[in-house]
Amino acid sequence: MIEPKVFSVGQINRYIKNLLENDFILNSLLVQGEISNFKAHSSGHWYFTLKDAQGAISCVIFRQDAANIPFEPENGMQVILGGYISLYEKTGQYQFYGEFLQPVGMGALQIAFEQMKEKLDAEGLFDPDFKRELPEHVETIAVITSPTGAAVRDIIQIAKRRDPRVKIAVFPTLVQGEYAAEDIVKNLKLANSWGKADVIILGRGGGSMEDLWAFNEEIVARAIFASEVPVISAVGHETDFTIADFVSDMRAPAPSAAAELATVHLDSIKADVEEMTDRLTRDVQAVLTASRRRLDFLKERPVLKRPLERIQRTQIYLEEKERLLLRETLRKLEKNNMRLVSAGARLEAVSPFSIMQRGYAVAMDEKGIPVTSVLSAKEGQALQVRMKDGILETTVTGKKVFDGGKEETDI
Repeated sequence: MIEPKVFSVGQINRYIKNLLENDFILNSLLVQGEISNFKAHSSGHWYFTLKDAQGAISCVIFRQDAANIPFEPENGMQVILGGYISLYEKTGQYQFYGEFLQPVGMGALQIAFEQMKEKLDAEGLFDPDFKRELPEHVETIAVITSPTGAAVRDIIQIAKRRDPRVKIAVFPTLVQGEYAAEDIVKNLKLANSWGKADVIILGRGGGSMEDLWAFNEEIVARAIFASEVPVISAVGHETDFTIADFVSDMRAPAPSAAAELATVHLDSIKADVEEMTDRLTRDVQAVLTASRRRLDFLKERPVLKRPLERIQRTQIYLEEKERLLLRETLRKLEKNNMRLVSAGARLEAVSPFSIMQRGYAVAMDEKGIPVTSVLSAKEGQALQVRMKDGILETTVTGKKVFDGGKEETDI
């Protein structure tokens, strides 16, 4: 009797994996379904479920393949996934290992464009408040584009035709291909650090969405937003829109239109100068006319027509005022003199010297202070008696006090 062979779990899983990977259909197939449970792992791998009405299958896209997909999958998105079926031996589950992903309906690049537009708009990079005004008079333009394309020729020709004085510096740049975005960012930074550009024109000629894709890259959008010099986006034709158009300070429908936006036509400047000259001439003439009328008015005034007559009248008026002022001054002086004489007479009447003339005297102590009462004098005290014609030196030998002017009392 032949004994049955016993297999390990690992052997069975490896056998099934080999069957799946060597199957002609399962090792390279396309599957259409709806994405659900999508997760972008920190490692860069994508994990999700692809389902339809009949079933579901677990899927994974590894980092190296995910990096080549221009958009990020979203739950509910209908896609076609290309890859192969294999078994994950540790869990015994079979998975769809995706190698490329294509959306159903809208193209992959269009989805990537819409996702990037929505992301940057939410961050405020398209906000009009951050848009810078173009200088009124541009002296130097930095042009970031291919040095061999038609765009750079159009920009130079139109800018020089409109304003021959304008200086144009071309920064040769890759505008298409794998390294175009990095080259655009490098030259945007270089134009800013140069410090001489008044405005930057970033552009290229028309092309497919793939051709213009460098201007949809996130690093280009952020470099435009960070530019200190105003940026005019001039990518493709009027119907072409890129992320650069939304971030830039101004969008031009074509490179030639960007040259027109960045410059002022000399004819326009000449017209402005002529208009200002005419306005200034009119203003000066108006001032001269008003001044002439004012002068004519003043010439008709009597003071200017007969100046001597006005001077004579003024002189007579001043002389009359002087006479009245003198008369009033003399009257007030006489009145004040009379008041002064009267006051002097009154002062003279109460002056102690006047009283002395009538035989009275004033006794004073050694300090010259009048002694007005017998009670304040002391025996033996030296006194001075002031009389009308001199001073007597005397000493108090005794005191008598008059009581009501009648009785004398020795003290």
